[in-house]
Amino acid sequence: MKIHPTAIVDKKAKLADDVEVGPYSFIGPNVDIASGTVVGAHAVIEGHTTIGKGNRIFTGAVIGSVTQDLKYKGEKSYVRIGDDNIIREYVTINLGTAKDSSTVIGNKVLLMAYSHVAHDCIIKDGAIIANCGTFAGYVTIEEKAVIGGLTGIHQFVRIGRLAIIGGCSKVVQDVAPYSNCDGHPLKVYGLNTVGLERAGIPQESRTYLKKAFKILFNSGLTISHALDEIKSEVPKSPEVNYLIEFVSASKRGISR
Repeated sequence: MKIHPTAIVDKKAKLADDVEVGPYSFIGPNVDIASGTVVGAHAVIEGHTTIGKGNRIFTGAVIGSVTQDLKYKGEKSYVRIGDDNIIREYVTINLGTAKDSSTVIGNKVLLMAYSHVAHDCIIKDGAIIANCGTFAGYVTIEEKAVIGGLTGIHQFVRIGRLAIIGGCSKVVQDVAPYSNCDGHPLKVYGLNTVGLERAGIPQESRTYLKKAFKILFNSGLTISHALDEIKSEVPKSPEVNYLIEFVSASKRGISR
């Protein structure tokens, strides 16, 4: 292990042999860090926190700190972080609130500087969170979604896969997968065509999604009537099916 002499690593912490820890960092007793992870200077990793392989954690990041939820009464809760993530300067990631709950970061996630991930959030594989992206509790960010800088997301909101949200947006309702959004409050401006193409979604599926988006966001129909029309008028594909499933399951309503 390459642990700087000024770093404090609790004897009970579990670190793989090749983990690096920079100057003045602190690693608590209930932390488990897997192979290839590099922790920069002045970082704090505490709580019941598990960090996978190949992560890069930059200066001043604070991971596993006690939730800011006033309902928290000291129960044992967790932060669980996967592999190959980039956690930039001064990112904060809090423990879950309830007993045995977890805040979860998947694999290959980029959290840019000053991002805040509150209690019980789930950020899935490949998501990108730009500087100062701020998530209240129980937010879910699905695969390869992109959140612009200075964006605030209300608690319990779900951001669909491959959605892209412009900077300084205010998000108080769920965001449909594959959408291109911006605003305060948030508005959907169409399909995230660039993201879909980069993700290798077939042209046929993109065409079907475009038709579904016109019905959902431009027809003036209610959500339930729009879904009925999509089911009857738009050819099926995995992406269209998932759009229908996501919108149907929304509890906070869909940003339109």
